[in-house]
Amino acid sequence: MLLVLSEEHKEHLSFLPQVDAAVVGEFGRIALEFLRRGTSPKIYEGAARKLGVPVEMVQHGVEGLMFLMTESSKHMISEVDFLDSVLVLGFSEELNQILLQLYLQHHVHIRSILSQLPSNVPAYHNLEWRLDVQLASRAVRQQVVPMLMLRLLLSGVGDGVCARRGKVLQTDPSTLLHIISTLEAALAAMKTSHARRIFRNIK
Repeated sequence: MLLVLSEEHKEHLSFLPQVDAAVVGEFGRIALEFLRRGTSPKIYEGAARKLGVPVEMVQHGVEGLMFLMTESSKHMISEVDFLDSVLVLGFSEELNQILLQLYLQHHVHIRSILSQLPSNVPAYHNLEWRLDVQLASRAVRQQVVPMLMLRLLLSGVGDGVCARRGKVLQTDPSTLLHIISTLEAALAAMKTSHARRIFRNIK
């Protein structure tokens, strides 16, 4: 899977080639700290004074780096996909490798932090299923009509309270097999070189 970076995120990250590797690493440390404890204008101001650049430029650089690291960690993208994702930024190979090492070094910690943050987006909790088979009806005395009953349990946060809710779905085996094969084909297509070229050129 490749990340699709908006023009705004690209603009925020465009500041990174203007600083050396140590500063990029420091920006990564600041981004992780902000992810844990929230932003601090004083840190932006201190970094801006040292670099002799506007505060907004430092803030955008850190926020862009934070987005890149959190989205990559959230989707657990591979090393190859990460490098392909940042290729559209036009950075040097050295800077790309620095960003990759930041991601590889911190992605487990970032996922741990993200898992503790409240979210309003429902998340998978459990799936219960039952197979029902109709063997006869008033019109047809002998028949076999299998149906799958699915109960999808979702967890989420609403009004600050953790809650779970269920969705009941029904399908027949042939439709379920078709859905599975379609999703598997889509996942396989995402890994092809053709799909990578398309993602790299999405604006």
